[in-house]
Amino acid sequence: MITKNNKEEKIEELTLLLMYLTSWENDNTLEETYKQTWKGYSFDVINRLTNKGYLFPAKYSNKSVTFTKEGMDLAQKLLNEYFNN
Repeated sequence: MITKNNKEEKIEELTLLLMYLTSWENDNTLEETYKQTWKGYSFDVINRLTNKGYLFPAKYSNKSVTFTKEGMDLAQKLLNEYFNN
């Protein structure tokens, strides 16, 4: 049986995974390389992922977000779970 919490968790996982798959690396010579992705998803889900520490607002764009280290790690784990079984 799918519960509301389980459904929301899966939506967050799949959104993070899709964001990761459509992300690009932004190489800033003054800082380390990081991945960004467009905000073309539910803002409620993006806000929840940000509150959980997986994303943060991009420095120079209102249309994209940046992955945190934790967000990258989780996205890579999800990629393995969904595609390497």
